[in-house]
Amino acid sequence: MKADLSPVIAATAQWLTCAYPASGGPMASALCEAQARQAVTVAARLRYPTPMDAALMGMAGPGGSARLDWITGADGTAAADPDGHAWRTWVDEVVASWAACLLTDPRLAEQAVTALAEDGDRTGGTPAEFRHLLAPDDHDRRAAALLRHPDLVAPVAVLHHPELLTRLTPGQAQAA
Repeated sequence: MKADLSPVIAATAQWLTCAYPASGGPMASALCEAQARQAVTVAARLRYPTPMDAALMGMAGPGGSARLDWITGADGTAAADPDGHAWRTWVDEVVASWAACLLTDPRLAEQAVTALAEDGDRTGGTPAEFRHLLAPDDHDRRAAALLRHPDLVAPVAVLHHPELLTRLTPGQAQAA
């Protein structure tokens, strides 16, 4: 994993699991988090495919979760938890949207992981690395029922869905 993307991946995955939590105890929470983290990792690597892209994002910042919080109705969360505001500044809206798309569309998730390999992403991108994203079992599906529900995540997924499709179009690798 590109070290420069670690804060964005961690914060965006945390935002997704807070917005669409698991139910069923600690094991379900861990499985839900694994799926969110895998989807966010793929989305972040697609969004920031070069070290220069990651460095520029690190300088400018990813944008934060304010719009996502407003869309999901969690916009009062930061005020209620002042310590929670700091990590929310590292949430990337586009990455969250792309991850939501990948979690709800298995075909798109497969295309995205394939695109990482085709882009020469030397940091991974094998189907085995993304098993919870690409081939969720019954436990994974139950644990992430909210996170993988197309209707529930649609307000987030539709935000940047066209850009993801453009990014996954052959010959558009650097256009995103």
